[in-house]
Amino acid sequence: MNLTLNWITLRVRDLDKSIAFYHEILGLPIQRRFESRGKQIAMLGAESQPKIELIQGSDLIVQPDNGVSVGFEVKSLDAAMNELEEKGIAISRGPIQPNPHLRFFYILDPDGFEVQLAQHR
Repeated sequence: MNLTLNWITLRVRDLDKSIAFYHEILGLPIQRRFESRGKQIAMLGAESQPKIELIQGSDLIVQPDNGVSVGFEVKSLDAAMNELEEKGIAISRGPIQPNPHLRFFYILDPDGFEVQLAQHR
């Protein structure tokens, strides 16, 4: 079986707040926004990359404290920390350096899901 990751779904309380976070703060392009079966949905991410699917609804099936996190690679962890600080986004954990080749930290999205930003050297 040859698999390719297509998207990761997060059920969110307020789609506009989540789009603002993932698009305006983190810079993910909005690929499309639509309604399906009464739910508002947005797909974000670069054309050739897996997407973050945000589904607005009151039924939060996956809770932030269940260990779900979304990870992104950055070229410079220090630059990412500075940019997020300028945008008023607090670091919730880190930076952590488990070995000489990896550093990362976590921030929280509007629903409390952890978002990891990592730099590999």
